[in-house]
Amino acid sequence: MKTPTLLLLIIATTFHSIAQSESEFKFIDLFNGKDLSGWIDVNTSPETWRFENGILICTGNPIGVMRSERQYENFILEIEWRHMEAGGNSGIFIWSEGVPYTQRSPEERLPRGVEVQMLELEWPKIHNRDPAYVSGELFGSMGLYVNPDNPRGTRSKSVEMRCKGKGEWNKYVVVAVDGTVKLSINGKFVNGISNSEIKKGYLCLEAEGAEIHFRNIRIMELPPGVTTTDQTAALVK
Repeated sequence: MKTPTLLLLIIATTFHSIAQSESEFKFIDLFNGKDLSGWIDVNTSPETWRFENGILICTGNPIGVMRSERQYENFILEIEWRHMEAGGNSGIFIWSEGVPYTQRSPEERLPRGVEVQMLELEWPKIHNRDPAYVSGELFGSMGLYVNPDNPRGTRSKSVEMRCKGKGEWNKYVVVAVDGTVKLSINGKFVNGISNSEIKKGYLCLEAEGAEIHFRNIRIMELPPGVTTTDQTAALVK
């Protein structure tokens, strides 16, 4: 029995639509491995960031950030990082305002946004602080409101310690959708926040006093949600 021509046409059209939809959702590299195209230095220096063999190297000084040229709303972000010094400090900001938050202090060099913390394992020992700091914490930087899944004050700590120490690569997968963030550390989802007051903004990479390396930084954008002007970071001119 021959399949009707109309049915064949419907099947072909359906498979074409599926393939077309799948092609819309793909990972895009955020760096080309050669230079900082697509990124803007906010308050670091030309010497702070450089590429070597496809690895983005941050000296850590001066303290500050560089930001993406454009804003992002809903996405999956993958990033690998390793600290090169004991007690190193850094992070990546999402849904950020992309400028230093000087409303709280004129000397402030970091922006408001959701910070995905990257600390070397010796940091609590060096600074005599809570070991939970190095678990890959999520929090609202500069007073940005978020609701922590696993609270340590206003921060959310991971339910399992999975970060590796100096000289070892860590992989973060950040799923950010409609004010909710889930963080996978080295192959397991262990942390999250919700109800971020900002749901669309810039990505920022942080220099905070210690050398850190990054590689394989890529993003898959997802469909937008219902995000108001008040929930969107102001565009930086």
